[in-house]
Amino acid sequence: MRALQTATLLVATLGAGLMAGLFAAFAYAVMPGLARSADRTFVQAMQHINRAILNGWFLVPFLLPVPLLVLATVLAWNGHGRVALPWIVAALVLYLAGFFVTSGVNVPLNNALDKADTGDDSRAEAARSAFEGRWVTFNTVRALLHTAAFGLLAWALFLHGTAGVG
Repeated sequence: MRALQTATLLVATLGAGLMAGLFAAFAYAVMPGLARSADRTFVQAMQHINRAILNGWFLVPFLLPVPLLVLATVLAWNGHGRVALPWIVAALVLYLAGFFVTSGVNVPLNNALDKADTGDDSRAEAARSAFEGRWVTFNTVRALLHTAAFGLLAWALFLHGTAGVG
């Protein structure tokens, strides 16, 4: 049981860390870099990024922490790692909040941008205007939520590992 708890926490922590890093990289590097580009270039680049990211390298670490955190909560409640339980639950809440920001705000914005016509400068400008500010704001929110979840999970993993030692 302890090995399953440890593995569950470890993989969930890694997934949360990967998502925190991805969303943070968009917040401090990708979007500021794209902000310096022309409207049509910005829209086309984001369309390509949003299509390319839908793959297993993104989806596994994005989706897998949710059931793993639920399992980690159950295992901590019933098993050895009860000392880590509040931290796991808090991480689950934050991770789910970030998950719902992504699915409720960023993905719909991505889908709308994907349909945008960049045939002339005015349409590209309108598409960018409808997308960029809101997407950047909510990307920062999800980056903070996933980073906080990652930190809480790292602490929970530490507590779990030291529980009963001494």
